[in-house]
Amino acid sequence: MIIFDKVSKAYPRPDGGKKTILESFTATFPPGINIGILGRNGAGKSTMMRMISGSEMPDSGRILREGRISWPLGFNGGVHGKLTGAQNTRFIADIYGKPRNKVLDFVTEFSELGPYLDMPVKTYSAGMKARLAFGICMAIEFEYFLIDEVIAVGDSTFKKKCKEVFEQRRENASLLLVSHSAGLLRSFCDIGGVMHNGQLTFFNDIEEAIQVHEEILRSTAARSKSA
Repeated sequence: MIIFDKVSKAYPRPDGGKKTILESFTATFPPGINIGILGRNGAGKSTMMRMISGSEMPDSGRILREGRISWPLGFNGGVHGKLTGAQNTRFIADIYGKPRNKVLDFVTEFSELGPYLDMPVKTYSAGMKARLAFGICMAIEFEYFLIDEVIAVGDSTFKKKCKEVFEQRRENASLLLVSHSAGLLRSFCDIGGVMHNGQLTFFNDIEEAIQVHEEILRSTAARSKSA
């Protein structure tokens, strides 16, 4: 279970003011349900995901979490640049109480980084970092997987490998998927939520959520043209 209880978040603007992203935001994400999240750019979707994962804190309110929750797939912020890939893997395995050797063996085989696993992550390309982070995430076997647009990384062959492992993992986990792709949401999600004006509205049918989101986009575009 993931619960947002009156959570607010704002970021400073260059003019000295603040841009409010979430204000008294309240939502419950139950286990066992795959939820798709839609919203315009800047609506707060990625901010919400980072706060769920614990990589960012709210300005006020509280977030309650139960179960092992992943960081957003494709997000490399949990990997320390000064540590090697192998050291990062062992460190994260310790955090989640998983056997070091088992996790490292999986990441070694999955990531295909070879000798680079023994080199500092700061020497990696963006693609190599993504492979490492994705591999570690798949090795932990979380109860909630957070997905911010990305369900696979790398070239076409490696993306196929990512999707195959991801399909296995999601059989025993819940998904929280942020995406602009209606097709992706229809494929993976049971219900939907639309973020608008700092709040999240749930719909029991993912198709209804997609339609509401598209109507918001059309209305916003129409207002922009008339302005």
